[in-house]
Amino acid sequence: MLGRQLNAVIKAVAGRVMNGMKRVFSGVQPTGSIHIGNYLGALGQFVELQEDNECLYCIVDMHAVTTPKDPKELRKNTLDVAALYLAVGIDPKKSTIFVQSEVPGHAELAWALMCNAYMGELSRMTQFKDKGRGGESTSAGLFSYPVLMASDILLYDTDIVPVGGDQKQHIELCRDIAARVNNRYGGVFKVPEGRFLRTGARIMSLDDPLSKMSKSAVNPLSSISLLDDGPKIRKAVMRATTDSGGEIRFDAENKPGISNLLNIYSAFSGASVAEIEKKYRGAGYGTFKNELAAVVTEALTPIRTRFKEIRESGVLKEILRDGAERANEISEKTLKRVKERLGLGIA
Repeated sequence: MLGRQLNAVIKAVAGRVMNGMKRVFSGVQPTGSIHIGNYLGALGQFVELQEDNECLYCIVDMHAVTTPKDPKELRKNTLDVAALYLAVGIDPKKSTIFVQSEVPGHAELAWALMCNAYMGELSRMTQFKDKGRGGESTSAGLFSYPVLMASDILLYDTDIVPVGGDQKQHIELCRDIAARVNNRYGGVFKVPEGRFLRTGARIMSLDDPLSKMSKSAVNPLSSISLLDDGPKIRKAVMRATTDSGGEIRFDAENKPGISNLLNIYSAFSGASVAEIEKKYRGAGYGTFKNELAAVVTEALTPIRTRFKEIRESGVLKEILRDGAERANEISEKTLKRVKERLGLGIA
């Protein structure tokens, strides 16, 4: 039964490619809670992209172990992220959803790319400087993980990589390595295009509106998780940093706190910032925050309910196994081509 379902999905996805759809690849690390910034900046747009493209969405668990992780927690987080993919609307009949470590080609191709990457360009990666600071105890994996990221992308002959602006340097490295290999060995890789996710409503930290909302923040009330319930959402919103003066208006430079909350309200309600400013003209911060908490709670409750249903249904691992089988089928073709061009194996 499962085999027939998988074949049907593969045929459907293959049909989307035959119809000229672009192939999209992106992934999310299973570390920390997925927050509303991740949702508005990435996951929500993943859902939109699957309508007109062939999409592969991965949970990149191999990237997560560049720093030590508790194995049980990592596996739980991996399944949680996969369930959230489904809960927000990514459809396994339209998109391939899988776990990175279930596809051996990611690591195998990474080695070939590593041998065509340079120490200098890896040492210039700003995220390595921020996280590793070049210390002697920093893992080699943290230094070289941009090459694994390039492998993730190139393994699937990807056309489009939807990422945040902070990943621009990594996409440029991927394109540079792909072009370098192509020049040395002939046309091996499709050189992907980065599509930077829209940032019209960039979501900032609730306790520091000058910093981006982060999964790794120390203060649990600095962000709102997609799985937070109403009371927790209200607590985080009511304690969010605002500004001196009680006027509710958008001014990112002089009123970053209230401007951030206006962006969140607009993103979840569908109303423009100007409409929200007009609605709360003359109102105090307390009234505005109370109603913002209600808006966010109403938007996230269906996601949290759907997530719970998926995690308890037993179908999640079947979907991930189906996705890994489809991903392996694509990746094996790429690896065969790479080995032929680079002279690996006995042919």
